[in-house]
This record gives sequence, structure tokens and C-alpha cells, in this order.
Amino acid sequence: MIYPSSRAVAVMAIGAPVALLIGLIHPSYWVAGAAWVLLVLALCLADAVLGAPRDRVALELEAPGALPTAGAAPMRLSVAFERRPPPIAEVAAHVNARLSLTAERIAARVRAGQARAQFELTPVRRGEGEIEKIWARWRGPFGLVWKQVSQTPHRIVPITPNVGAVKDEAIKLFARDAMFGIKAQLETGDGSEFHALRELAPGMDKRAIDWKQSARHGKLLAKEFRTERNHPVIFAIDTGRLMCEPLLGVPRIDRAINAALLMAFVSLKLGDRVGFYGFDVRPRLFSGAVGGAHAFPFLQRLAARLDYSTEETNYTLALTQLGAALERRALIVIFTDFADTTSAELMLENVGRLIKRHLVLFVIFRDEELEAIRGREPTDPEAVSRAVTAEALLRERDVVIARLTRLGAHIVDAPAASVGPALLSAYIDLKKRDLL
Repeated sequence: MIYPSSRAVAVMAIGAPVALLIGLIHPSYWVAGAAWVLLVLALCLADAVLGAPRDRVALELEAPGALPTAGAAPMRLSVAFERRPPPIAEVAAHVNARLSLTAERIAARVRAGQARAQFELTPVRRGEGEIEKIWARWRGPFGLVWKQVSQTPHRIVPITPNVGAVKDEAIKLFARDAMFGIKAQLETGDGSEFHALRELAPGMDKRAIDWKQSARHGKLLAKEFRTERNHPVIFAIDTGRLMCEPLLGVPRIDRAINAALLMAFVSLKLGDRVGFYGFDVRPRLFSGAVGGAHAFPFLQRLAARLDYSTEETNYTLALTQLGAALERRALIVIFTDFADTTSAELMLENVGRLIKRHLVLFVIFRDEELEAIRGREPTDPEAVSRAVTAEALLRERDVVIARLTRLGAHIVDAPAASVGPALLSAYIDLKKRDLL
């Protein structure tokens, strides 16, 4: 794109009254106005021809692979001129509503045929941020025209919960509880992984002694075991209306994703395979199970695709399809919420079907707001009514939890701020008890 600059408009605006005045004083010189316009147009054309050619300009974008919700990262734009570089080039970018930029455009000095500018990308909310379009423009040698190039990179920048602050704690938990030889059992095929034989030492479990090998070698030998690996762990996250409502100022779904990513980090370190499944009125995302520590950034990008929804959750469709997609026994971690026993009926029915084949870990966010209303001292009739309503809702919640427990589901019921550590502890406990 080539268009006149403000300087060309100013020159045209200054010359037009002068030409009009000359025409009024000397009518025979009326052609002066037309000559002035032609002169300015000729100068603009020469400026466009002499400026850096648009087809010899390369526009490059450097953007972060992902962003945490509580952080910011630089985004760099560079413009390379192959011929006749200008002294200054302006660059600009446009992002979607989930990202913000510190500046709309930046003027950068061209050195050695290249101009570089740095923007600061700041996340506005969790999800998929997108860099939709980038521009670069420069003036010709006379400064009368702008020449512009643009690209539509559609670069996706996943905005994920900030798990960096608690990742160290997860690593410590992994190092403490996933130690080599944590389980000692005689059977090696059903739930524990045999590693090697070693001579019995003080403090070792006597039940680990292999009597046959001890008799063969003439000394007491015990079996060493290591943590089981390669179990599929599927995080089924409800993205429906109730999960998108805030709890202590943060949407429940964001808290669920944060806790799921923490447990996924530890699961990958322990050698298990992790997958994400998102659903509301219908299934939205299913990644399958992936393994290896290198898969964690991939899971972060997947978590960013779990968007907020205003739809009611269809448990029958979602959990039935999840059960059909899993070919072997898996640990299914379900994050959802329910308002009362009536709305939870379909959920209970379908969770019961999953429990027949899989190990289900059900995560419930303790509603501290309702507990605070129930525990607050009533000072007027309205406060009494609120406390009674809160007590009824919490009682129905306890009924659903009790029914889930009777079905065989394992429950994590913790305050919103500590769901992540509570989930990790429950996961490690399941592995210790050889339930996976």
C-alpha cells in the first residue's frame, strides 16, 4: 500500500491558497493552481519510486510460545530492507481481546538495513491469545508518501495459569514421595515394578526377601521396586456455566486447570501419561494421553484451549464418549460443580459407569463463601434466611459427596486455594496404595 503522508497534504494545502490568490490577481495565470497540483503529484510519484521497494522488504515476528496469566513477555518485530533503506521505519501490531500491547506502534531507527522494535505482550485473561496482524511503513526520501506492508500471521499465544510459583513445591513432592523402592511387595506383576535384587540390609522390609534367590546364592537377597510408570491419567474438566462462575474472585475452571497442570507436571515426571478432556454441552477437547517431561508445554497449550462457556453440562454425552475413547484402565480426574442433588443425578449415574472400569478421582472445590454465610452471626431476618439457605445447599453438597464415595470414587474436597497440593497428595497416595 502507498498513500500520501501528512507532509504531502500540508504542501498541497499551503500551495492551493497561493495558487488561488494568484488566479484572482492575474486571471491569465489560472493555470498556476493546476500546475502546483501536478508538481506535488509528480514529487509524490518520484518519492514512491525512489523509496525502498515494498517487494524487497521482509517482516518478521518473534513471539513467546506461551504466557502465564500473571506475567508479560516481549514481542519483537523486525523489518529488513534489501534496497534503499529509509532512516526510520514504523511498525505496529494488532492482537485479540485476550492480549494487550504497551504501544500501538513504534518508530525504530534503521541500522544496516534493518529496523527492530519490541512490544510488551500482557495477558488480559486465560485462553488463546492471537497476534492477528502486523504492519511496517516507511517514508520516501522526500517524506511525501508512506509505503506499507502487512502480514496476517495468526500466531496463537496460549495464556495459561501461572504454575511457576508452585512448580518447585511439586518437584519437592516428587523427589520426596516418588523415590526408588517406595513400595515393597512380593508380587511384581500387579501394580509394582520390579527393578533388581540386592543384599538385605538393616532397615529393609523383611517381606521383600526373595527366598528362592537367597537359597541359590547362599545369602539373603531382597527385591527392590520402583514407582510404577506408564499409567494413563486423564483430566476431565467441565467448562460449563457453573464451572465458569467465580469462586473467591477466580473462575472455578481456572482453578481446575491450575491444579490439573500441577498434577500433570508430577505425573509426567513419574513416568505416567497425561491427557486433557474438556466438555460442557458436548465434548470440546480430547488430547489422548502423552508422556515424557517434554509434553508439559503441549499440555499447557491444550489447557489454554479450554474456553469459558455459558452452556449447561451434558454429563451423559461427555462421560459416555470419554469412557468409549479410553482403551485401557485409567485414572480419570473429574473437575466439575453441581448446584443440588437434582442437577447431580445424571452426573452420578454416568460417573458410576466409569467407576466400573476406571479409577475416578473427583475434585470438589469447597465453597468457602457459603460456609462463611452459614457461620456468620445472624443479626437480622435476612441474615437468618441466607444462613438457612447456605446450610441447605451445603447439606445437599454433602449428600452428593457421600453418594460418590459409596459408588467408589475417591474424593478431593479442599478449599479453592489449596486444591492443587491436595490433589497431588491424593494422587501420590493412590500410587502408594497400588490402586492405579
